[in-house]
Amino acid sequence: MEKASAIYVAGHGGLVGSALVRRLRQAGFANLVLRSRTELDLTDQTAVEQFFEAERPEYVFLAAARVGGIQANRTRPAEFIYENLAIQTHVIHAAWRHGVRKLLFLGSSCIYPKHAPQPIREEYLLSGPLEPTNQPYAVAKIAGLEMCRAYRRQYGFNAISLMPTNLYGPGDNFDLETSHVLPAMIRKFHEAKLAAAPRVVLWGTGNPRREFLHVDDLADAALFLMERYDGEDPINVGTGEDLTIRELAEMVRSVVGYEGEIAFDPAMPDGAPRKLLDVSRLHALGWRHRIGLREGIEQTYRWFCESWVAAAVR
Repeated sequence: MEKASAIYVAGHGGLVGSALVRRLRQAGFANLVLRSRTELDLTDQTAVEQFFEAERPEYVFLAAARVGGIQANRTRPAEFIYENLAIQTHVIHAAWRHGVRKLLFLGSSCIYPKHAPQPIREEYLLSGPLEPTNQPYAVAKIAGLEMCRAYRRQYGFNAISLMPTNLYGPGDNFDLETSHVLPAMIRKFHEAKLAAAPRVVLWGTGNPRREFLHVDDLADAALFLMERYDGEDPINVGTGEDLTIRELAEMVRSVVGYEGEIAFDPAMPDGAPRKLLDVSRLHALGWRHRIGLREGIEQTYRWFCESWVAAAVR
């Protein structure tokens, strides 16, 4: 990409999109095409077509998506499958129709089977049943990946797909009804500390293992791959390291400074027993993560205190 190239970041106001904007600007890309959700409804095919016709972006980072944790996926499955299918279908098709030179589609590690061998290699896709709690979202993301492949094979459209592991960082969602596990923990421990609560109750057994990648590392990997990768196969993006939810809870409690008890509710779902990505393909291309988990949680907790809590007070 040239520094003056017109680059559309779809979903620039979200966790991933805002990190992509920061990274692109840091790298000197100034011609960013950005539209908020109120300015451009990506579920509206006509609006998307008109946008691409008028703006003619040369490159697209497709980070727009309906996302959420187990609770959101359980209670809003129709929204998760409909909105994600609509967004990615409209953007990918319009990008091809209007001459976009390259598109990067952001998938998710939940596309892999619930009981996939660990660590999860890219070729394990579609080799077994999905985790039921987020199956509608996963099916939509698989469709996006396959759409990129199909448009590449039939039309020669240069679309690549990244499969990130669990993401976190500044700009995360801390709403307990819709957030993922790490931001939910940060908020729960913070509020328990302020209230001097004797314990914090977390969902599940605490035994599942998860991998976490700071969103700024994901943005760096996305730019790296946009400039250096042109294959049709998806690329896993993660750290190659994981820990149990119980160990994560202990780390978050330590960062927040909460001194009460941690209790787990085994009546609530755990999700997949383990999700660790094999990142050997990414490492072979020359990219590795830089931000350690504790460092990243400390940074995210500072952002939460300075930005999210302050906004909630106002």
